[in-house]
Amino acid sequence: MTSTLRSFLLASLVSLLLACSGATSTENTVPVDAPDALGPRAVGHSSFTAVDAARADRSLLVDVWYPVDDEDAADAPLAEYLLLDPLGLPSEVAIEGLPVSSRPAQTLLVFSHGYGGIQIQSFGLMEALASHGFIVISPEHTGNAQSSLTDTFDEAATNRVPDVSFLIDTMIGRNQDPQDAFYQRIDESAVGVVGHSFGGMTAVGMAAGWAGAPADTRVMAIAPISAVIDGELQSDDRPSPNAGFTREQLESITVPVMLMGGTEDIDVPIGNNAIAFEQMVNASPVYKVDIIGANHNHFAAICAIANWLIGFGWGPEVWPTLGAEALIEPYEATCGPDVLAIEEANRLQNLYVVSFFKSQLRNEPGYDRFLTPAFAETEPGVTFTVK
Repeated sequence: MTSTLRSFLLASLVSLLLACSGATSTENTVPVDAPDALGPRAVGHSSFTAVDAARADRSLLVDVWYPVDDEDAADAPLAEYLLLDPLGLPSEVAIEGLPVSSRPAQTLLVFSHGYGGIQIQSFGLMEALASHGFIVISPEHTGNAQSSLTDTFDEAATNRVPDVSFLIDTMIGRNQDPQDAFYQRIDESAVGVVGHSFGGMTAVGMAAGWAGAPADTRVMAIAPISAVIDGELQSDDRPSPNAGFTREQLESITVPVMLMGGTEDIDVPIGNNAIAFEQMVNASPVYKVDIIGANHNHFAAICAIANWLIGFGWGPEVWPTLGAEALIEPYEATCGPDVLAIEEANRLQNLYVVSFFKSQLRNEPGYDRFLTPAFAETEPGVTFTVK
């Protein structure tokens, strides 16, 4: 046998073995950073206030998480997320005020908090996304936040999509301003939106239009978490036609979607995601990730915030005097020993959200391996469907 023939046969055998193992696809061979762990980049944090002159000078407080280059990472004060002025919850990851990574065309993501929530409600997810190279902004939706719960349901819904569109405008303006820290840092061609609960509805609204506001064509991927899709599934009376989306709205969505929720969620039943998955016939791809054992609050920093208060000696019995009475029930339901560990819920949330935006907005095919039913079989805490 000649050496040429031997080499040919050996190469053929290797190719056959790889094909049988399913390892020939690019996404299965490209090395990637583990999406369920912090990424390789240091994380910076800052905040600013944006004022929308077109809407009666509507003011929005915004937190920002962003990647930092290695040479700029420094032992500086960790960020503190303000909860009880002047006290803040210290981050274990984000550093306040470091320079934004100099890399051009970084992907911008917007996070939208739940009804009456706070902009730092999912700071662990924000930090994880920033460590994987995303610039993430999270506004406090004035009038529908813990500090300013003044709007009716319909007023709050009417403001949500315009808030996010205005902040996309704001960040693009900063990207074009030579004097700004974000100058030439942002990819203006593809923005992603992720949100929880009412914020998940906001994410859907960015792609479908909602409460009188049109869809924003700059949004190229959405990840609604525990979002109300069909108001008739909720335990309370449907407060408004805006408490859900019509089939026509869902059929109008054409961008990639990741639907995530918890199987033990009684506030927004997991059936909402099944309805959306069935009716989003023109979006591609659509992923549905059901976290087994998770309730509505497993996707927020409920336990971290509660434990911070307890660390000051402020247990649940004094939370009503601190204006945190609404924390008692979710803390008891989410942070005890007999429910899904919050750390595991957070890990799974990070794994799928990071992989989704890496795949769909950054065109990094190595992350596609995590977005398959085959991979989900290695994660017993997940039921995964894709179309």
